[in-house]
This record gives sequence, structure tokens and C-alpha cells, in this order.
Amino acid sequence: MRESSQSRVTGRERSTARFFAVQALFQMEARGQSCAEVVEEFLNHRFGHSFDEVAILVGDADLFAKLVNDAITFQALIDQMTERALVSGWPIARIDPTLRGIFRAASAELLGRESPPKVIINEFIDIARAFFLEGREVKFVNAVLDTIARDVQERLNGFAD
Repeated sequence: MRESSQSRVTGRERSTARFFAVQALFQMEARGQSCAEVVEEFLNHRFGHSFDEVAILVGDADLFAKLVNDAITFQALIDQMTERALVSGWPIARIDPTLRGIFRAASAELLGRESPPKVIINEFIDIARAFFLEGREVKFVNAVLDTIARDVQERLNGFAD
């Protein structure tokens, strides 16, 4: 595992951290694991390790842990923003669990404001492409995250007033 606070983190490591965050959020939901359990599992057994002799990418451990923790800490707000971005009357519970993970991880990062919203949205669109090959979901992710990013900006502007 690479200690991101001790060295320069690459864009690829940040992308990997985002991808792992989506996987971790999915795993938490599917297996009923706690945030602490899944973060520890990923950091100890996935980041920079190999599986069946295939090396797994190194990721930004700090970003990964922050995204997963913030997605859980702010889940009620994130889910509320996501439901507002969805078609009227369509609850987040009816959305594919992978999409929920994408929306939660991306929203957590959008709320943190450490990267520009366009960068965050594009990163999570790429993650959606990795999971959904047909493209409908990718367009859906783009539309929902764009709406959430505007919502986050409006909230931040409201706090600045």
C-alpha cells in the first residue's frame, strides 16, 4: 500500500481509489459489512496486492478511506440529493447497487470540494463505463452527477451568504 500522505499521489492512484470506493460501498451493502471492516479489508488485501498472480493497482489510500467514510457519514444527505436528481418518484432504493455506490462516492467527493466538479464527474463516468458496457447507465450517471454537482454548489453558495 502506498502512503499517499508521504509522497506525491498520481492521477491513476486517485482514479484507482475512486474505483475501489465504489466497490467497497457495493460490498458493504451486499455483505452488510461496517465501514471500518470494508476499509480495512481493502487497504490490507487489495491496494497494491496481487490476486491469482495478477497485480492489483496501487491507489491513494487516504482518498479511498475519505470517500468511503464520507459517503457513509453523509449518506442521508447524499441520498436526498440523489433522489432529487432522479426521475420524480423514483427512490434511490430502486437504483442498481453499483449505481448507488457511484452516486454515493462521487457525491462524497463533490461535497469535499478537493477536486473540480468536472474532474470528479468525468472520473465517475469512467467508472460507470467499467461496470456498464451498454452506455445507458453512463449517460444516466452523467446526468445525475451533473445535477448533484449543481445542488452541492447551491448549498455551498448558501453557506457563503
